[in-house]
Amino acid sequence: MTAALIVAPLFAALIYVAAVLMLKRAAELGAGLWHSTVVCNLLGGLIFQVLLLLGGKSLPWELWWQPVLVALLSLTGQTLTFFALQRGDVSIATPILGLKIILVAAFTTILLSQSLTWQIWLAAGLSTCGIATLHHAGARRPGAKTTATILSAAAAATAFALFDVLVQKFAPQWGIGRFLPLTMGLVGLFSLPLIALFPTPLRELPRPALRALVGGGALFALQSLLLLSCIAYFGQVTTLNVLYSSRGVWSVVAVALLGRWLGSSETTLPASVLRWRFAGAALMLAAIALVLIGR
Repeated sequence: MTAALIVAPLFAALIYVAAVLMLKRAAELGAGLWHSTVVCNLLGGLIFQVLLLLGGKSLPWELWWQPVLVALLSLTGQTLTFFALQRGDVSIATPILGLKIILVAAFTTILLSQSLTWQIWLAAGLSTCGIATLHHAGARRPGAKTTATILSAAAAATAFALFDVLVQKFAPQWGIGRFLPLTMGLVGLFSLPLIALFPTPLRELPRPALRALVGGGALFALQSLLLLSCIAYFGQVTTLNVLYSSRGVWSVVAVALLGRWLGSSETTLPASVLRWRFAGAALMLAAIALVLIGR
């Protein structure tokens, strides 16, 4: 396993946590779900064009359904992720999004004909226990829509798991410098009609909200660039997602240590709530370790 294969997804996980905390802050300052979805996807579509420098192939029109399908999965996952993050707590939604690693393993078996080890099945059980812990009454705060957060985050994880596995499946025949720029460009293009759903035009958002939105969107695009480039280049989608899923633990730690400085409302949570969330995150971290051993 090369150093890049380890460092890039871990770094992407840290950037992800910073991105979602900024987007959460933007939401608290007035940015809506559709603001976050459109801004992040447009910035992602632009940033991914740097990969055009790597080159690739021009494939027949009969195969263009592949980037279109993958782009739609990305847009679906993105929208559900922001719904979960804005309607619930970051330290609940992000560990649930970590379920993606188990789903990636399952879809890898189905779509890429790769078998699962016993460690991965045990990891699935630990992840389920982690979700149950995060959903425990002691992990909730008054007024939080915990069930909606978990369901939407789990649905987002499913869409993103399919997205990642299909990137590994389709990217080689196109080339990393063609498939990813095309796919993420389509995600940005497909997001444009969502501007009609803006409750408030971007120019009318408070300046602090707009700064947090653009900053969070840029970081979100950067972490996607790191992870997806590695998937397309190395092809080890399960291993990469194991390392990337550390974001579930980093999110709980970041809220506890940096939330007040970042202006997060989750800093007011009682210590008992955070203890339950740390327990849930620890279970999911154990699941990650098992999957890594199973590789």
